[in-house]
Amino acid sequence: MEYTEKHISLLINGKAALTEETAFRLEKVTGIKAGFWLTREAQHREAVGRIEEEKVLARESDWLKELPLRHMLDHRWIDRHSDPGAQVAECLRFFGVASPNAWRTSYMEPVAAFRASKRFAIDPAATSTWLRQGEREAAGIDTQPFDRAAFKASLTSMRSLASEADPDVFVPKLTQACAAVGVAVVLAGAPKGCPVSGATKWLSPTKALLMLSLRHRTNDHLWFSFFHEAGHLLLHGKRMLFIDGEGALDDEQEEEANRFARDVLIPSSHSGALRTLPKTEHEVVRFAHTVGIAPGIVVGRMQKEGFLEWKTRLNHLKEKYRFKVADSEE
Repeated sequence: MEYTEKHISLLINGKAALTEETAFRLEKVTGIKAGFWLTREAQHREAVGRIEEEKVLARESDWLKELPLRHMLDHRWIDRHSDPGAQVAECLRFFGVASPNAWRTSYMEPVAAFRASKRFAIDPAATSTWLRQGEREAAGIDTQPFDRAAFKASLTSMRSLASEADPDVFVPKLTQACAAVGVAVVLAGAPKGCPVSGATKWLSPTKALLMLSLRHRTNDHLWFSFFHEAGHLLLHGKRMLFIDGEGALDDEQEEEANRFARDVLIPSSHSGALRTLPKTEHEVVRFAHTVGIAPGIVVGRMQKEGFLEWKTRLNHLKEKYRFKVADSEE
């Protein structure tokens, strides 16, 4: 190769770079193509760089304490690593950012600002993690361009799914129907510190995310949350982020979304009858059949309106869903 023994020793021990010139000399001497040697050099340099990078990232391991790491691991949103630097790198890949500082700017600040404006009792780190998982899952859902009129028109057929007791039946139908009109529906358990029911976010001008947390797995709560979020998509701007759950103040947009969900589930032409509806199982079931909705949703509406106490024997009419998606941490 016309190199000194010292230089060959440096090459063998990875202390000298294997250049293109060296690769072509090796090809002549060994008969092995230069591309083989250049590929190995690139792999070696990447491995060395990754080791050094993880040493640097290990100094950022305190960042992991800010994240709902156990939830992320238990729900297999990320892989587990014994090395702190590798675990930091894994979490950075989850969020799609280069550093914890980039994460704070991209994910923490928007949620923290939302919390400040809404006085919402949430942990921004836990909530941003949950939202990010929604974005990741939504990326795998093929949707048609958002069609506002078609989405609104399809809500009638989606409402009929509220009478189905088995999530294995209604969830695929719901996600497929929404994807056809530009909405990616994601159901994901929320980590501790994220007491939300749902959220909506525009991923692009033609694709929306509608996310449900499964915190309360009864049909009255889940379907009200779904149609509440649908209301945000239909009534409010595409640049806005809505996070809905316990402790949010009822501003104008929240109240509009509430009215929208109420009227879809139980039309205003029938809702007046709830005030005087006899509080018996027979009458509640009869009314539910009249309006074409599940009896448990009628019970939930009457409780919300104050026509029925929260602790009532009629609670058994509510469907308690069992989802294959991992449960939220209440």
